[in-house]
Amino acid sequence: MVKAVIFDIDGTIIDSVGAHIDAWKRTFAHFGKQVSDEEIRRHIGEGSDDMLPVFFSAADLHRFRPELERYRGELFKREYLPSLKAFPKVRELFERIKYDGKKIALASTAQAEEINIYKEMAGISDFVDCSVCAEEVAESKPHGDICGAALRKLGKLAPAKVISIGDTKYDAEAAARNNVCTIGLLCGGGTSEELQQAGCVALYQDPEDLLAHMVGCFWARRRQVDLESRSFGNGSAAR
Repeated sequence: MVKAVIFDIDGTIIDSVGAHIDAWKRTFAHFGKQVSDEEIRRHIGEGSDDMLPVFFSAADLHRFRPELERYRGELFKREYLPSLKAFPKVRELFERIKYDGKKIALASTAQAEEINIYKEMAGISDFVDCSVCAEEVAESKPHGDICGAALRKLGKLAPAKVISIGDTKYDAEAAARNNVCTIGLLCGGGTSEELQQAGCVALYQDPEDLLAHMVGCFWARRRQVDLESRSFGNGSAAR
């Protein structure tokens, strides 16, 4: 029986992927790198420690990485963050999960300040038991640090009693490194193929779709799905 749910934030409960892509694209251009939306999309959800070396040389990052990250952070907070919104039915989904007696954690590569803003934006502060942000871990997604920290904050629950919900392969990979299964949502940065290849046990369109299919669905047959889909990298059937 599932006792806790670990949620990603960007692209999972907050409709922010397009904003992140545009902010990164403008930042890269400012530092002399022209990159397509699709090239960036493939790395949305991945921590900047792993993402930036894909686009810049080690010498470049040694020269201007702090400046680049500061520029991008200020740009995002100034021009994108104020206009973001939560996906429909996020609060209702969290309310239903809490009604079923489950704990909820937020686990994100975002900064703590942004996570607090997102909680207020989605109206879920009163339903969240704990949060893990980028400042609390040595390595961000797809490494397992953030998910592992969430498990500890949830009370050291057995991984088989926890489910992760995210929108990218990086969410699923981070969870898998802690032996936690992931439900994928298609409203963010990941494609159906990417999420299945990363090992998601089920796919739904968005939080509203997940809420609509909770009764008699994944929560009731967690053990069977777990046995069929535990191995990392094997996709599960999607809706």
